[in-house]
This record gives sequence, structure tokens and C-alpha cells, in this order.
Amino acid sequence: MEKQPIKAVIIEDMLPAIAMLEADLAAYCPEVKIIGTAHSVVSAAKLLRQHKPDIIFLDILLGDGTGFDLLEIVPGLDARIIFTTASDEFALRAFRYAAVDYLLKPIDPGLLKEAVLRAQGQMGSMRESLNILREAITRPDVAPDRLSLHTQERIVITEISQIVRCEADNNNTRFILASGEKVYVTKTLKQFEQLLESHGFMRVHQSHLVNMHYVRGFEKKDGGYLLLTNGDLIAVSVRKKMEVLQALE
Repeated sequence: MEKQPIKAVIIEDMLPAIAMLEADLAAYCPEVKIIGTAHSVVSAAKLLRQHKPDIIFLDILLGDGTGFDLLEIVPGLDARIIFTTASDEFALRAFRYAAVDYLLKPIDPGLLKEAVLRAQGQMGSMRESLNILREAITRPDVAPDRLSLHTQERIVITEISQIVRCEADNNNTRFILASGEKVYVTKTLKQFEQLLESHGFMRVHQSHLVNMHYVRGFEKKDGGYLLLTNGDLIAVSVRKKMEVLQALE
């Protein structure tokens, strides 16, 4: 049985950028079929009412508004959204909190292929992730208080204050929540360290990132361990021991 093509639309206000993305998709992602393009919020809303794409390549800044304006005008979209954007520090931080896919212009073909593959594998609504993204971009001076965690099976939205610790597992990360739930995410611990350090988290070991609000005490045996309020004992590396003790003081 012949495999069905992946239907996609491109929403971008720069015509050369549309042409370039179309060419890249034809060359590197032949399974993707472009069923329409639009260059503004108004034309994109009309396009999305006519078609039901599997993937939307969406620029954030459009000539007559933003990608978020479009998502409000056309609610209930089932398509996976891959944002395209110029390099911007606050926007990139926002994408990481929301765990949505984004591509920096000019778009790298390898990253384009990876994003399309992830979009094929992901199921479920992106609505809450998009809400986190909107909050993070519209208030760049305030760190979001929620984090979107994408596992292979689902999307978990958690309050950052409810994350007790994160544990590295090769290039993946296991989140341990205050409820006792464990969430396994296919991203490195380092990526989350950069996001969570402003929320009171500390990298106490190569494999452990700890929310210091959940620390009950420091055990001096065997080089040093943090005792957490959930009963976990977390090893502290020799290199981090003094920094950890200073933080606890």
C-alpha cells in the first residue's frame, strides 16, 4: 500500500523564504506535500479554513499580525506546528520552555528533516504548549512558571515548582515530580539546566539537577549527599560540594 504524503502549508511573509523552504522540503523531505502557502494572518486563516494540513510551518512575525493571532482566529487546529524564526534570544528561550519545534532562518536541512520526523511521531493537542510559548514571548522579562515536557507518547505540562529533580540518562532526562510521577524526555540534562537555574535549581552532579527548595539536608557520608523531602538521596560531586554547601547556608 502506497504511503500517504504528509500535507503541509507554509505561512511566511517573505516570499523568498517560502520559495527556499519549498525547495528544501522537495530536496530533503520528499514525503511532505505542500498544499498551500500564505503570507499574512488573513490569507493564512482563509487557507486553513479550506485545508486540513498535517504540518504547519509558521513564521511568528507576519505582515498584519503574529502567528499567535492566527491560532486565535482558527482555533482547534490538529496540525503539528513547526515555527520558523530569525535568531532571537528571548524567542529561543520561549521555544525551549514550551518544547515546541522551531527552525532558525536560514534553515538547516538536517534540522528540517529532524523536525518533520518528530512532527510525524507526536500525537495529542499542542494547545497548552502554545499557551506557554505565548506567555514566554509576550513577557520576555519574566521566566515562565510552567514547562512543557514532550515524551514519546504524550505531552506533560507541569508547574516548575512541582519538579523535585531531574536525572540524566545518557542523552535523555528523567523528571521526578512532587506527586511521585516520573516523566522521561528525550533531551539532555544540560538543556534543562539552562532553563531551570533561574527557578532555584542547581546542577549538583553530572547526572543530577536538583530543585533546592526540596532539599532537607546534607549528608556528609561517602563524599556528600543531598537528602530531599521525598526521601531521595542525591550524590554531590566533589567539584560541586563547596558550591552546594554555600547555597545551603
